[in-house]
Order: sequence, then C-alpha cells, then structure tokens
Amino acid sequence: MLPHRPLGKIGIEVSCLGLGTVKFGRTHNLRYTEKFTLPDDAQLKQLLDVARECGMNLIDTAPAYGFSEERLGDLLKSSRKDWIISTKAGEEFILNKARDEAWSQFDFSAKQIRASVERSLRRLRTDYLDLVLIHSDGEDEKILTQTEALDTLIQLKQEGWIRAHGISSKTVAGGLLASDMTDVVMLTYNQQQPEDAPVIEACAKSGTGVLLKKVFASGQVCHHDSPLDAQKKIQSALGFALKPQAVSSAVLGTINPEHLRENVMAILSQGLTS
Repeated sequence: MLPHRPLGKIGIEVSCLGLGTVKFGRTHNLRYTEKFTLPDDAQLKQLLDVARECGMNLIDTAPAYGFSEERLGDLLKSSRKDWIISTKAGEEFILNKARDEAWSQFDFSAKQIRASVERSLRRLRTDYLDLVLIHSDGEDEKILTQTEALDTLIQLKQEGWIRAHGISSKTVAGGLLASDMTDVVMLTYNQQQPEDAPVIEACAKSGTGVLLKKVFASGQVCHHDSPLDAQKKIQSALGFALKPQAVSSAVLGTINPEHLRENVMAILSQGLTS
C-alpha cells in the first residue's frame, strides 16, 4: 500500500502518488509524447479500483480537463468518502467540435472563481471540495496580488465549500510568494526541471502542502526506452520527486492500470515509507 503524507498543516493526509485525470476528459492541446483516445467508463472504473487497491486517495482534476469532472462525478458517486478531490479554477477549456479546435480562456475575477467552484461541486456530485487550486496562466504573482482569485477561495473556505486553497504555479517567484499565502502549492519538479526546489524548501518552513506535476516531464522521461531502461528511469524520477519530505504527493496522469501498478511498485521497491 502506498504511504500517505500530510498535505501541509491543514489536517489532510494524501497518498504519496496522486492520480491526474486530464486524460479522462480531454485530448486536444496536450504535450504528451503519444496520442490517446478517451477511455470508456468501464476502463476508468477499473483504473480507479486499481488506484484505491494500491492505497491511492488523491485525485486531481480541473474544469480545463474537458469532461473530467463530470465523469468523475458519475464514477465516484458511491465512493466519495474514499477520495481527497483536488480541482482548480481560473482556466476554462473551450472546444469547438465543428472546427476541431480548442483553446484556454482565463478569468480570475471573484464572480468567475465562485461560479467555477459551484459548477465543480455540481459536476463532481459533492457538497464540498477538499482542495481548489488557482489554475495559473503563468502570471502567478499578478494573480495572487492583483486579482480577486485568492480572496474568493479564502471566502469559500470560510463558508465551508472547500477545505483548502492553493495555486498550480508556473514560476519560482510565484511559488515562493504562494508558500506564505496559500495552503498548498502545486509545482513542476523533475530531474530535468529542478528549478522549483527553493519553493519546496520555503513550503517546508511555512508548513504549506506541496503537490508535484510533470514528474515524468509529460512522458518524456522514458519515451522510446526499452522496458528495463524505462523502469529504471521511472524509479529514479519518483525517487527524486519524493525525496523532499515537504512534498506531499506527486500527481501522475495515466489511464493505464498496468502503468499505475508499475509506478506504485517503483515507490515500494525504494522503501519510501513516508
């Protein structure tokens, strides 16, 4: 079973690996090395069953992940209590099916952030969200200090709609600022992109939770490698990502149950127990 770690100082414990769900609801404008088709509900149910059997309890989604929230709402309606659900606000995914075109649209106003959270509650069929992250457009500092996004999430937390707030950051400066302003920071951290290490250190000092994204560099870590070499690189990547004790969880996006099991085994084989 996967070990669990504290999500900062907010009283939530999460599995050291979390399940990212962009592939549950979106295929356009993604940076993965291989194309994929959206899995059907039976395939997703199998994946979620495997994840839960392995001790995984963190699931990460977003309105920008297409139909991910709606699909999770259907799939988790009888097992909501088993999951820590993290979603986001601020970015909208716009799909024009007629032209087969898609793009992102950002809005960090109080009205839109609140509307986004209320919609996520409906889509996910839940009366509370464990974590809501601001989905940054890259201007982290401006979002945190010059928009209504964070204040709105703080208000929603006070009203009992969400348990914790944070930002999915894109800059070191923004992550450092957020380490003193939010409950959780999600950041990119892998062997090829270690620049956010100071943010992890700052979060350790402030007691802010840390979630990692792009641990496998969107699949590029072991692309085209032999199975044995790929396994070694996966073990190395996960060992690197989870070495800092301030890291609460590494969120990995997959729709392949076997890959999920391999990632779990890579953690357990290294003796990472906490």
